[in-house]
Amino acid sequence: MTPTQRKKWVVAHSTRDGAPQHEVDTNRALARWLAQILGLKFGGSYDPQRHSDRDLYLLPTQTLIGAAQALRLNVKGPQDLWGGYVDYDFICTKAITHGLLSPDATAPEGWSPLFGERVRDVVLEGFSVFALQDARPAARRLLSRGPIRLKPVHACAGRGQEVIHSVDAFEALLARPDAAQLFSEGVVLEQDLHEVVTHSVGQSFIGDHLFSYCGEQYLTQDGQGEDVYGGSDLLVVPGAYEDLLMLDLPADVREAIEQARVFDSAANQAYPGFYASRRNYDIAQGLDSDGQRRSGVLEQSWRMGGASSAEVAALQSFINNPGLRAIRVSSVETYVDQALPADAIEVYRGPAENSDFLLKYVTVNSYDG
Repeated sequence: MTPTQRKKWVVAHSTRDGAPQHEVDTNRALARWLAQILGLKFGGSYDPQRHSDRDLYLLPTQTLIGAAQALRLNVKGPQDLWGGYVDYDFICTKAITHGLLSPDATAPEGWSPLFGERVRDVVLEGFSVFALQDARPAARRLLSRGPIRLKPVHACAGRGQEVIHSVDAFEALLARPDAAQLFSEGVVLEQDLHEVVTHSVGQSFIGDHLFSYCGEQYLTQDGQGEDVYGGSDLLVVPGAYEDLLMLDLPADVREAIEQARVFDSAANQAYPGFYASRRNYDIAQGLDSDGQRRSGVLEQSWRMGGASSAEVAALQSFINNPGLRAIRVSSVETYVDQALPADAIEVYRGPAENSDFLLKYVTVNSYDG
């Protein structure tokens, strides 16, 4: 990858109109932190007038979609942003994780059957559904083997998901007034697991720095009592996945890394317009309804995410200590107002979209004590 040039300005960019303040402020905090680490100027939040003639390194809050948006932001490739680009909206959602019920099922423009073929062995059983008429037969087929989880493809942080245990329960869902709209926007129907551990596996390319990581993420309760993303504990190495696999890792972690690599490679093959400098994958490992162990990639994140602050902390550690073989970093999100733990780095403190309070912080620990 072409190194980030020193003349670039690091700029935050909240791509969603009406984005919650904690998302905007976190985006700015990470952009400012990254600029300090790289020795570059922090250019604030993206402004088309102020930044039109500047050479930028962009931190968008969402994956860029379509050539027009990338051109408008002067993003030509992965060297110009920490995030990703796709040609169509659905590619950066949960939708690509599973194939369609049948070749003639409704699909969005740009859909690639090749992706589903390539990842079939590294994901859980499931279907992606884009029309109400495809929902019932897809659900019936999956429910014959146990409970399923319904996931709107644009939802994040675990919000909006439902576990369905029977055909009758699914019929009740189809009778809701918003059912047609729900499925037309895209829904994943996927086998539900219990006793789940969710692994995070990923890589980031920032300038001439490459680092790879594995770890686990966990849930917490927001102010409404809903289970949402609560943080990630990561083990990070400077270098590629091969460097990560040189560490003494448990078999389940190695399996998660290999599944993420297959998923990542499939995206490059099936969607040739895609590129990303941040590539994060969630892998669930747990038991199905028959008590059999399952492991599969749930989704990808080619944008700023919950673990991004931990990744920035890891990058700073590697730059400050070039001889480091590995580092342990954690990102934490809590909806309980509390003092910052000793040696933690605060990323955000203030109101949240669904709660009165949210605290985000990072901790850094050595790999081997």
